[in-house]
Amino acid sequence: MAVSDHVDFNQFMDGVKRRNPHQPEFVQAVQEVAEDIFDFIQDKEAYHEAQILRRIAEPDRVISFRVCWEDDNGNVRVQRGWRVQNNNAIGPYKGGIRFHPSVTESVLKFLAFEQTFKNALTGLPMGGGKGGANFNPKGKSTREIMRFCQSFMTELYRHIGADTDVPAGDIGVGGREIGYMFGQYKRITNRFEGVLTGKGLEWGGSLIRTEATGYGAVYFLAEMLATKGDDLVGKTAVISGSGNVATHAAEKIVQLGGKVLTLSDSGGFVHDPDGFTQDKIDWVKAHKTHRRGRISEYCDAFKGATFHEGKTPWGVACDVALPCATQNELLGEDAKTLVANGCKAVSEGANMPTDLAGVHVFKNAKILFAPGKASNAGGVAVSGLEMSQNSERRAWKEDELQQMLKDIMSGIHDTCRQYGDQGGGYIDYVKGANIGGFKKVADAMLAFGVV
Repeated sequence: MAVSDHVDFNQFMDGVKRRNPHQPEFVQAVQEVAEDIFDFIQDKEAYHEAQILRRIAEPDRVISFRVCWEDDNGNVRVQRGWRVQNNNAIGPYKGGIRFHPSVTESVLKFLAFEQTFKNALTGLPMGGGKGGANFNPKGKSTREIMRFCQSFMTELYRHIGADTDVPAGDIGVGGREIGYMFGQYKRITNRFEGVLTGKGLEWGGSLIRTEATGYGAVYFLAEMLATKGDDLVGKTAVISGSGNVATHAAEKIVQLGGKVLTLSDSGGFVHDPDGFTQDKIDWVKAHKTHRRGRISEYCDAFKGATFHEGKTPWGVACDVALPCATQNELLGEDAKTLVANGCKAVSEGANMPTDLAGVHVFKNAKILFAPGKASNAGGVAVSGLEMSQNSERRAWKEDELQQMLKDIMSGIHDTCRQYGDQGGGYIDYVKGANIGGFKKVADAMLAFGVV
């Protein structure tokens, strides 16, 4: 069989599984995209001849390294760090750094793969990458976190650069950690450049970066509802997570007239039937960010709320749902429950929070369902704008950035509609996002030849 001859979907996935053993998250991410891409590329011989899908499903490089650091008791600790540079066909690698004990090569490969298409959808010149370490910041002192970040960057610095690879924050990596890593980068290289995004405003950061992912997920949700002549006024919303993405998604829903019923963390979820007001959301932000507290303590501060230990919030009846915590948190049975309870729309704030079974449930029910590569692209979009500001040595005003974020999310929605319109008023946003992101990257790869 000639190399350019077509393989079917099962043959392709068998090859992905064989080349990536014991990496279920990465295989799942590739399968979700390939399910939609195969029909699209069936009659496009150039993609087959150049083996584009096969090449996109193989990272440009996976860098693995040891991170040694000392804890406050003088004990030497050893973690493993990674940077996955998936594809730079349309721009420098771009994607966050995650510090969490669940971080593995498989998780980072899936995130870098997803990031490639997400970044393409923004319309900005950014490739896809992701990095991190199996380091748990919880329970660590500020000085321990600083020492770990400095050790991590002592290896990472040689693989990144403003025109090569520009990391950002992710789970376990906020402004504090970005500051420590940027300080070490600057110390080693003697260069002040836009090599990291999510920086403090005093040293090259961008306004609204903190809010961007959560706000963007809600802007995308509003765009989907608008296709049905509807909006968020009076809608009840169930949200998972209580970090940056979840709290800002809740904030924007309240601003647009909706009512948020739940937030969660790894211990369980809080249900507040009276709704999370702005004051309550501000309390959660301060509690999680400054006091490093648990969401269960919300019930001590606000009467009428209940905590459900070890459970996710998907059984609470709602009009819209936003999974904003982590991957594979919304399973097939959860999706069935949401649909049965009358949920009209789901907008993913996290990366791949719905498993494949859940995705199929939402698609079969033909509800409005936005995959993370489209709906949570607001964060990386503003990171891209931060890169532009750093290059120009300038800072845009908040109202300018808010408008740019809205415009980018609207543009992503238009792309999803273009490639996902199934007729009869149904838009398959998963298919639209996958095809729209793939086509931009694939066409760039074709232009470069076999590299």
